[in-house]
Amino acid sequence: MFPWTHAAFGYLLLLSVAVLLHHRLSRAELIAVIVATQLPDLVDKPLAWWFSILPSGRSLAHSLLVAVPLSLIILAIAWYLTHPEVGLAFGVGYASHLVGDSYIALYYWRPEELTYLLWPLLPPYPYDDFVGLTDFFSQVAITRNFVIIFIAATAVGLGFVVQFVRAEPLPR
Repeated sequence: MFPWTHAAFGYLLLLSVAVLLHHRLSRAELIAVIVATQLPDLVDKPLAWWFSILPSGRSLAHSLLVAVPLSLIILAIAWYLTHPEVGLAFGVGYASHLVGDSYIALYYWRPEELTYLLWPLLPPYPYDDFVGLTDFFSQVAITRNFVIIFIAATAVGLGFVVQFVRAEPLPR
């Protein structure tokens, strides 16, 4: 998934949870979900592609061995600060990123492509054969499907901005 589709998917998932619970989202929750949807790639891609510290752009921060404890720590901190909903928003965003990276392998039942979810216990699947951002963008093909998804993500992004402007900050 691209960053904008990760953001759109995480936001829509959080919005769905909020609607089901009759909960109005705060700005802090909206920020938390967007940060969490981007965090795995912001950690893994540079450390793998630019610094060669990690074996793959899906390894450390994409591992459930990091994602679950980190989400629980953020939830505990948010709970301590009397705003558990912000911790929940972070967890939803982080989980949505992992689901977004996994859904094709799950749909076609290719579990060998999901080994990154248990890195370093299992080796990461070698999905990325390029080493930099320029290589990444040089391989992007502008197809009809790409344009449709980009337009949909942009529409969701505009909805996010409108909701963010209308949302209230957290009460003290």
